[in-house]
Amino acid sequence: MSAAGTLDPAVLILPGRGNSGPAHWQTHWERQRPGCVRIEQSEWTTPLRDDWVASLQRTVAALAPAPIVLVAHSLACSLVANWVKAGAFGTVAAALLVSTSDVDSPDWPAGPIGFAPMPLMKMPFPTIVVASTNDPMVAEQRSRAFAEAWGAAYHVIGAKGHINADSGLDDWPQGQAWLDELITGVRAAR
Repeated sequence: MSAAGTLDPAVLILPGRGNSGPAHWQTHWERQRPGCVRIEQSEWTTPLRDDWVASLQRTVAALAPAPIVLVAHSLACSLVANWVKAGAFGTVAAALLVSTSDVDSPDWPAGPIGFAPMPLMKMPFPTIVVASTNDPMVAEQRSRAFAEAWGAAYHVIGAKGHINADSGLDDWPQGQAWLDELITGVRAAR
């Protein structure tokens, strides 16, 4: 609880397809930051959108009444958009969406089912989108278009690939600063 007696925000880590391994910045954050919870999905390799959406809804309900800040990577950004489109976002108060994979691309890899088309509506909570200039899963201009459609702040971090473990970000201080910005906003709004 914060000094004002309100619940501190929980940080819900939403890895993309394949989960996030030990060198991924999401895993670093989960280990280092109090209040971080990683979602558990039943299928990481060939996920079904409806299963992931239901899992997100269950996890959000389990964390209530705490306000929640989502931290999504890759396919999980589409998960967040599809979940918001479904209309039940509970106590989610903000989202950090990193490397928003382009599920509409003809080059999108086989495996995930039902994530396309990418929902393009304004997010009902403050959102930050972070992109790379050389992400193999999404062109930078598509990331920008997603951010604009979602009403999100937009940051480009240069040529960092898919902004994953291969990007060498370790605990990624700049990403944590954006997360802290969202958390501060949630606290101020309560």
